[in-house]
Amino acid sequence: MMKLILNILKAAGIVLLVLIALIAALLAYLSVRPFVPNNYTKTVETGGEIGAKYLSMGAHEVKYTEAEAPGDWKKFEAFYPADLELGENAYPVVVFANGTGVAASKYKALFRHLASWGFIVLGNEDPSTCTGASADATLAWLLEQNGDPDSIFYQKADTERIGISGHSQGGVAVFNAVGEQPHGDLYTCAVSLSPTQLDLAIAIGLNYDPGKMSVPTLILAALENDVITPEGVKNLSDAIPAETVTALRSGMDHGKMLYYGDGYVTAWFMWRLRDDEEAARAFVGDSPELMDNRLYREQSIKTACLGVISKKHLPKCVISRT
Repeated sequence: MMKLILNILKAAGIVLLVLIALIAALLAYLSVRPFVPNNYTKTVETGGEIGAKYLSMGAHEVKYTEAEAPGDWKKFEAFYPADLELGENAYPVVVFANGTGVAASKYKALFRHLASWGFIVLGNEDPSTCTGASADATLAWLLEQNGDPDSIFYQKADTERIGISGHSQGGVAVFNAVGEQPHGDLYTCAVSLSPTQLDLAIAIGLNYDPGKMSVPTLILAALENDVITPEGVKNLSDAIPAETVTALRSGMDHGKMLYYGDGYVTAWFMWRLRDDEEAARAFVGDSPELMDNRLYREQSIKTACLGVISKKHLPKCVISRT
């Protein structure tokens, strides 16, 4: 009888060890699994020609470098056009703020895609980005590199053309990086993807003030299953004093909004930071593509001028369109 019990305990112990090993393997896999699929630029439906164009990969080959960062931030990460190292041109910059617990190293496909369109794209490993401090430090690191003759980024960052983007808690960080952090006045445009709804954010200590948002802002979120409701998005838009474009994607969830709207995110930065008039037509003109996109609902543009911004043509000015 005792021998039988020992055999059962031994078998149970083996099963337990196997389960522990399987759980450890799963956790290890999850820790390195990309949060953004590597092939998303070929699989995500855009619902419009402009969105499709800017979801595809750009013309630039992309390179990567990193540097040590303090504490939980671990490292500053930069994806950039390979031709940056060969010429004298300066490139616009986009800083990215992470969602809760999701490090930039899990966003590589997203960063690589944007860099292929001619941007220096920056991130870090901060698991809790809401204050915007890590985004500010990451930008400060690039600015330091921009002034260092020994750096590959020496005089290669266009400091007049800097944008910021973030998802979830990172969407909150976008507001704080612009409105609260030392380098906030250097940003010229922003994207906030599925930011935590203001009342919920305040309740859990992720405070931010959309009234301090001083730059044109694109807000994209899921129509259902998100951390912000359609009313919450409208309230954000109403509170932001700067020009604002908002849209809610139907049939989507919170996590996937990080990359499902990336065609329009890229178009936004191409327009605002690279003066791309074709990209601008997603948001402005007589028939902005995003406004009529069947995949989106409750689209809204709050801006003084809806015409394509051009050095040759004056924009057509209106107050709003919904």
